[in-house]
Amino acid sequence: MKSQTPAEQLKDEAPAKKQSNAPEGTSTDEAPPEPKAPSTVPSKRKANTKDGPAKASRRSARGAPAHQPDSLRLIKYLLSPESLDSCRPKDEIEDVQKRGEDLRTYSSSTFSPFEELICAVILSRPISHALGLRSIRTLFNEPHEYTTPKKIRDAGFEPIRKALDEARTQHRQKTAEELVILADAVVDHLGDSEDDVSLERVRRECGYDWPEEREMLKSHVKGLGKTGLDIFARRIQAQWPELYPFADHRTLSGLQKLGLPHTAEELRKLLDEHWIDLDVKAFRGDEDEKKRRVFVQILERAVGVDLEGNADVVRAEAAPRAE
Repeated sequence: MKSQTPAEQLKDEAPAKKQSNAPEGTSTDEAPPEPKAPSTVPSKRKANTKDGPAKASRRSARGAPAHQPDSLRLIKYLLSPESLDSCRPKDEIEDVQKRGEDLRTYSSSTFSPFEELICAVILSRPISHALGLRSIRTLFNEPHEYTTPKKIRDAGFEPIRKALDEARTQHRQKTAEELVILADAVVDHLGDSEDDVSLERVRRECGYDWPEEREMLKSHVKGLGKTGLDIFARRIQAQWPELYPFADHRTLSGLQKLGLPHTAEELRKLLDEHWIDLDVKAFRGDEDEKKRRVFVQILERAVGVDLEGNADVVRAEAAPRAE
């Protein structure tokens, strides 16, 4: 059959459901979602601990924004370290302050394809943004570090459930079961060994064709439906060029709230147009890979900002200042 591009596939799918079914949704089955900090500039400017106390908000220090920032200003701000705390839950900011900048987080770290698949399973559960990201931090950092199929299989169900207990998240038993099944599926169907985290077997067997890859993942990974596959695709396109450019409905909504192009293709064209104006030294790879990684960071920051309710804060921070 003729394969669709990611953009064509997204267009053919039904419109996104309401917030409760979107990535990193909310539920109150077990542990209630943490209260959201007020959307003020000072509350989102706390986490820079390397250089001393957090700086005062630029809004108070430099006057009110003159007007809505243009797209280039928004992109430059989203690519800057200053935007990171606006897309993080409060407890992640505090965790980084306590445990150091080397802490692996969904908001700021680069993960292997296998780790991205774990994240997609967790974040597609009906739990809050904060609980999903806390679960990921707990599983991927010391003392657990469940980051390969072998480590998960060696640990087994009970230690993984206990790690999720430590994260104080919801659906702990079901999530632990799904992660053990996921590790088995990677060894048996999706990878080349217990230590393989690349998932290159999926790409080879599907001819580097995303619609086929998507179906293969869906058929072998329990608990991975449309939402989880969209989350995985949004992130993995930095490493799998066959997906680029891809943006799911949830993320497109976040881009639109910021005033950025709200289709994947329009955002890609905007990046190409302003590429020489962007500081991309921190992104690895050749120019094509850098473009994909920049694209993914913009998507991730946009959806995080939306989930944390900080779109107004980001627009204010990115806007030019009145003299």
